[in-house]
Amino acid sequence: MFELTQVGEHTFYFDLPSKIGVFVPDGKNAFFIDSGPHKDTAKKALRVLREHGFALQGILVTHAHADHIGGNRFLQDTTGCSVFASAGEADYTKHPYLEATTLYGGCPHKDLQHKFLLAQPCDTKLLTDDGYPDGAEHICLPGHSYDMVGYRTTDNILFVADSICSEETLQKYGITFLFDVSKTLHSLDTLQETKADLYIPSHAPATKDIVPLIDLNRQKILETADFLCTQCQNAISFEKLLQTVFSHYGLQMTHEQHVLIGSTVRSYLSYLYDTDRIGISFEENTLLYTTL
Repeated sequence: MFELTQVGEHTFYFDLPSKIGVFVPDGKNAFFIDSGPHKDTAKKALRVLREHGFALQGILVTHAHADHIGGNRFLQDTTGCSVFASAGEADYTKHPYLEATTLYGGCPHKDLQHKFLLAQPCDTKLLTDDGYPDGAEHICLPGHSYDMVGYRTTDNILFVADSICSEETLQKYGITFLFDVSKTLHSLDTLQETKADLYIPSHAPATKDIVPLIDLNRQKILETADFLCTQCQNAISFEKLLQTVFSHYGLQMTHEQHVLIGSTVRSYLSYLYDTDRIGISFEENTLLYTTL
């Protein structure tokens, strides 16, 4: 599982459930692209990296979700490496508590304060700071997260982070987490216009032709927006709508899923409201959504 797959002269990756990219611009000093979900994954990846004669100099963060930055603190403490992130993700990397707070919309209760939502904090630099590797081009791909970026190496290999979901995930769950619907759709357009010899999503197989998967992601997002709009034909409260979403997609309600899917549904409702497809009213001190 922890084999280092080479896809270019200077570009490698670990083919894990949450992939870790490796960029070695000078043939010796390496930069991880994300660090995996936790310390154990990062520890094994570091061991393999060293077995190949590479020294870890830094981590390039795509976005500050725990399954992508969970190894940052261990790697920084162990090697002294730098961590680089976009301006909008850097604060979340420094203060992961903000992620759970954003998802919950308030102080997260104890059942939400675990390693799958809360990574360990680490010192973080910006992508414009000294030490950022030459040849690593960052491409803005916001939507799934507030200020997510992808990275294209000198080998024209593009790590696209969570800008797209795998076909398996889309078919299994129907609705997947995102922060901003409009920006997600725009990032899909950006990704389609950005040419690379190989595209490596964090949770889908690497591919030379990413267009079919982009089309499927776009289709599923628009289908979800249409479904939610349909459910608002009669004035409906958020909790009732969320219950309908869970039933429709065959999901099981838990504290974590309530937060993740609930946050996603709120993002869709903002998108529908901002595009004048639904309206908001208040009846008996209850906020209701209605299709226009």
